[in-house]
Amino acid sequence: DTLGKNGVCTNYDYEECAYTWEAIRSVRSGGTALFTNPNTPIKCGGAPQKIMYLASDYWRKQGILDQVNVKYTSAGGVIFGVQPYKASLEDVVRRYGIHTLWHHNLKRIDGARQKATFDILKDGKPVDEVTLDFDMIHVTPPMSAPDFIKASPLAADGNWVNVDKHSLQNPDFPNVFSLGDAAGTPNAKTGAAVRKQAPVVVANLLAAMQGNQGNGSYNGYGSCPLITGYGKLILAEFDYDNKSTPSFPIDQSKERWSMFMLKKYFLPWMYWNRMLKGKA
Repeated sequence: DTLGKNGVCTNYDYEECAYTWEAIRSVRSGGTALFTNPNTPIKCGGAPQKIMYLASDYWRKQGILDQVNVKYTSAGGVIFGVQPYKASLEDVVRRYGIHTLWHHNLKRIDGARQKATFDILKDGKPVDEVTLDFDMIHVTPPMSAPDFIKASPLAADGNWVNVDKHSLQNPDFPNVFSLGDAAGTPNAKTGAAVRKQAPVVVANLLAAMQGNQGNGSYNGYGSCPLITGYGKLILAEFDYDNKSTPSFPIDQSKERWSMFMLKKYFLPWMYWNRMLKGKA
């Protein structure tokens, strides 16, 4: 109810993005900015961090970062699950002076009083709660598959479509395949993942239509272009085993202007002109 006012914003709704920028610019010396990350899989696992780093870099440029209390309230326990990107992002967090509050899952916001209440999690279960003041809070909402999937026999624990993580085929309904955000694969939900999943589903679906078992196999590849500031980006690429799988012959765990340009110009072009047309 308080979204879009009282400093409560989110980039997960296109119509609310402009207010995110307004909320960032409204923060003054002595203010507190919260950036949340929920206890569910989300589209683009790095997105809650990207806006936090961009906001922090903006406050740095304004000369007030040292006076802004930036907090990352995450239901998880680490900044990133894959080395060497984890170590690099920890350096970014230290550079901006961000306070990390692990196992904090947002449950309620009192917009008028600018207070946010979090469950404190242990083994994924709430064991306590804490209320934090804020001047702005960027909310990443909890996510799930659509209700018609969650209420169907296709869903597995966690409410996503139950699939074999390699073949992307439902074990109970062999004529059903799933990919993308609704699929219950144990990895990040990213456009890069869909790009690699699509050919696997096509190969295995065509085989199934002929009464055969397909040999397409998805290795869990995902990519997360982590913007760490104006003109800086860490391009994280990894698989199911949390093994780094870089596409370029450079250390992609380092912040690079070239990777920022890749994100800003090349990836949108590839998405609209290649990926959506099935050519990449």
